[in-house]
Order: sequence, then structure tokens, then C-alpha cells
Amino acid sequence: MSKIKFLLSFAALFISQVALSQQLVIQITKGVDNPIPIAIVPFEWTGFGVLPENITTVVSNDLNNSGEFKPIPEKNMLSTPHQEKDVYYKDWRFLGSDFLLVGKISKSADSALIQVQYELFDVVSQKRMVGEVISGTEKQLRDISHQISDVVYEKILHIRGAFATKILYITSQRAAGGAHYQLNLADADGGRAQVLLDSKEPIMSPAWSPDASQIAYVSFESGRSQIYIQNLSTGAREQLTNFQNSSNSGPAWSPDGTKMAMVLSKDSNPDIYVMDLRSRKLNKITTSYQVDTEPSWMPDGKSLLYTSDKGGPNRPQIYQVSLETGWDERITFDGTFNAKATMLPDGKNIVLIHRGEVSDDFHTSVMNLERGSISALTDSSLDESPTVAPNARMVMYSSKEGDHSVLNAVSINDRIKYKLPVKDGDVREPAWSPFMN
Repeated sequence: MSKIKFLLSFAALFISQVALSQQLVIQITKGVDNPIPIAIVPFEWTGFGVLPENITTVVSNDLNNSGEFKPIPEKNMLSTPHQEKDVYYKDWRFLGSDFLLVGKISKSADSALIQVQYELFDVVSQKRMVGEVISGTEKQLRDISHQISDVVYEKILHIRGAFATKILYITSQRAAGGAHYQLNLADADGGRAQVLLDSKEPIMSPAWSPDASQIAYVSFESGRSQIYIQNLSTGAREQLTNFQNSSNSGPAWSPDGTKMAMVLSKDSNPDIYVMDLRSRKLNKITTSYQVDTEPSWMPDGKSLLYTSDKGGPNRPQIYQVSLETGWDERITFDGTFNAKATMLPDGKNIVLIHRGEVSDDFHTSVMNLERGSISALTDSSLDESPTVAPNARMVMYSSKEGDHSVLNAVSINDRIKYKLPVKDGDVREPAWSPFMN
């Protein structure tokens, strides 16, 4: 299924179920020292009326917000080509642009579909790098824009782009009538934010299925913490757990989508369990006398990482347990606090929240398993809930800013940082989607 067709599956949910949420807006706080100069010529529109989305603006913002690119201001452009035959490379060399993106948008009188044609050129070598025509409805223009951004990003940097992905996050506000919670879905840049669940009771731990068609989360709407699964195309919800006198938390889909790791205290102590989603059979994975929590899957689906304080009270560390043999080993030893671990696709590095021996600050960090070293990516004092982009380039996390929590993002190499604040309330627990196709 193509990316654009897949994104259509969200339409029913957006139209019938949700209301507009507070918008997240990216604010770049750190970029690379020498971003790549690129010219993005305003796409030509040959139809009638005004389009609901400006493709040129969305693509330009995507590339600029990545911290890797510096778009050439439109006012400086010497010409405005829309196809290869109109490109004069000397104009763009004069402006110092390394790359050039041009395009045009058209709509036939007898069709509801819009056609977007784009072409990317290497100005230095004077070569056309890529070009294609994408069809979609007016409502899909933002999706098409992100798709173009992904292609440009990959062709130039040789790394798959993640602009067309989504994020989940929780917002909360305090009011005279009590707290108010919302589970939100948005584009990776914070655009088109939509409310999936609105509640007076807490919502926690959103998680994506591997194919991005479903989400899981914890809701207290029944009076106790329970895990729910929600289908994004239909909005249908299913309560996955209903254990009496038990906390139910930490849902995490297996890489193949057939199992769900979770934390249950139905046997009095919080332990890690794995549920087969077809049979609903439970398998207890850990049996310590301390708190075992925050399970996450290794890429091969054969073992789990999790957080436990069984090595000492109030000093949680990361452990790895084999699902086949039950072999359990401690992974982290540096610092007084290590939690919320996610293995990167390379199988060599873990993103986690870390506190050192002499610091009271909790930083989003990266641990190299081969060296055992932990490097902080942030200088904030209280980070929580790191989530990794599917191309493993960026980590999004919540952090305290004054009296509020905001979302921040930092690149794995610590070269790029940006913030996604909301105007009011707190925003926390982000979850970055897999690739959408």
C-alpha cells in the first residue's frame, strides 16, 4: 500500500471522531554549523482558487526544521523555473545553492485528484537527481508535501526521511473543575493535531503497532489503570486488560505485532508479562520482589529491555531478559538512575533517561553497549519518556520548562535540537510512529 493511500485510512477518524487540539509549533534551538543550502522554488498552481496547503512552505519548513538544510529565501531567487527545461544552473550557483527543487501542481476539470510534479537537481554537478508525479486529493496535500521532503532528505543525505510519520502525545490542563487529559495525534512536525481521547481521568503510555494502524494506551476512565487498543482507521476501541486489584500499564507491541508486553501487578508485585494478542494468553516474564516496569522490545523480538530497582532501592537500572530461556542480566551500571530504554536499530546503542552519580538532573542519553559508556544528549534538568524517530536520527522527549512540560527533540549526534511547545498546559509522553508504509 502506498504512503498516500495508507494515510487516507486516518480520514474517517479525523472527520467523525475528533476535535482540533492545541497545535505544536517547532522552534529550532540548535542546528548544524553549516546547513546545506537548497532552493525551493514556489510550485506553480495551474488550477482555480487557492489550495488549502502551500506545498512549498511545508517542504521548506520540513527541511529547515531538520536543522540540516538552509532554504534560500524566495525574494533572493533570480528565476522561478517549474520544470527541467527552464532551469539555468548559473542562477543557483550565483546564490550559493547546492540543490534545487522545482514543481508544479495541476488539476483536471473532470477529476477530483490533484497532480503534483516535482524535480530535484544537484546544482554543483548540474544533474537531475529525482522526479515524479504524485496524485491525491486537496486534503492530502500536506501528506504529499511530507513525502516530497522525505525524498529530498534521502537523496541528499542518504538517510530515509521521517517527515511523513506521526506522533502521539498527552496534554493535560488544570482547571477549577479538576484536571483534563487528552490523547493527541499529529504530524511529526506537530501539524494537524487531533484529539483521539478526551477524559477527566489520566491517560498514559501511548504506543504504536508496528504497522501504525493501531495504538495502545493506558486509561483510568474505569477508575483503575487499564490498557486499551484503538484502531486508527475506524476509531474502534478494545479494552485489553481487566484484572481486578491490579495496575495495568506499559503496553509495548512486539516487532511482528502479534504480542504485547505490559506491566501487571495482579500477583501483588509489578512484573513484566507478554500477551499473545490472538489467543490472549499471558506469559509472566519477570518474578522479582521489586518493581519491574517499562518493557521495550529488542529488534529481533527475542528479548525485552526493562527497568527495575532490584539492584537497589530508588536506583533503577536497565535489564535484558530472554523470552525463550528466561536469562536475565543487568545492562546499565553507570549512574544512580537509568530508565525507559529503547534499543536503536543498529543493536549497539540504547536511548534512555540517565542520572549520574553526582548530579540531580535526569538527561536523555545514549548508551553504547560495546563500550558501556553513557553520553547525555541534553542539558535540561528533568527529561522523561524518550521516543526515537523510525530513521533513528532524532529523539523526542518531554522536559520541564518552568511550571510546564514541553516536548523537545534532539538528534542522536547532538547536533540538532528543537522544541514543540503548546500554548497552555502540559504536553508529555510522546510516541513516534513507525514509517507509514
